[in-house]
Amino acid sequence: MPSLLLIIVAGPTAVGKTPVAIQLAKQLGTEIINADSRQVYHEMRIGTAMPTLVQQAEVKHHLIGHRSIHERYNASLYEQEAIELIRKLFRHYKIIVMAGGSGMYINAVCHGIDDIPAVDPAVRERLNREFQAEGLQTIQTRLLRSDPEYYKRADLNNPKRLLKALEIIEMTGKPYSSFLTGKAKHREFDIIRLGLDLPRDVLHHRINRRVDSMMAEGLLGEVRELCPFRQLNALNTVGYKELFEYMDNTCSLDEAVERIKGHTRQFARRQLTWFRKDRQTNWFTPDDISGILNLVIKKMKQDESA
Repeated sequence: MPSLLLIIVAGPTAVGKTPVAIQLAKQLGTEIINADSRQVYHEMRIGTAMPTLVQQAEVKHHLIGHRSIHERYNASLYEQEAIELIRKLFRHYKIIVMAGGSGMYINAVCHGIDDIPAVDPAVRERLNREFQAEGLQTIQTRLLRSDPEYYKRADLNNPKRLLKALEIIEMTGKPYSSFLTGKAKHREFDIIRLGLDLPRDVLHHRINRRVDSMMAEGLLGEVRELCPFRQLNALNTVGYKELFEYMDNTCSLDEAVERIKGHTRQFARRQLTWFRKDRQTNWFTPDDISGILNLVIKKMKQDESA
């Protein structure tokens, strides 16, 4: 009997994941699950390049625009929602397509997230205030003292990760590293991981063109509406941060747009670095739909003969 199959379309921003996912879903007669950590927020439509209403009408999309920036949301909650949804969809389909550029969300579906305890919002707020007042070095030192094992492998320049570790340590009295088992969870379906990439100059051109399109579509107005909530984690995002700086009169609008383009190119490089770590990813250009379909068909035939 053929196995249930999840096809993941990953890659850097602006590479063309959405059109590829739609073509695959239409060819295979299935639906799409979003795996972009910012496209889950309905208030952030333009700046996240959320699939248009026309695209969403072509193929049904899930876990897109279904949350508010005012809600707490993370990879662990995404894993719970995505796995529950996948089980429901597999009652109707043998194949499902997932598309997005958030490596942590994709890994949560493929391998699972360690069961980290919930954090008291008051603890989170207090630690954030202390960080704002005392700076990065203080929380680095505190983590080294509290959990030297996690300190060795942590991204010490990422305050969000450091603060998360300190929250858990303070809430439980245990090292954060003790919760990171690294043990993959069993999934009742097979997975094909597809990575999309383009030559650097082509990708950079597409990024620049996308930013110009976002501005033409009204990104500045979207950011103005969200400005009162700029302290929320969801808005700590490329495209929003730079326009907040423009509204603070620290740069011109043209300078802000150029910063968005530059920061987006840097973000794309980080995404590629993340996805290339997984040796099971099959890499294609976004126009090689036939090659992708051949890989999927080969996998399906292998399952049928197994």
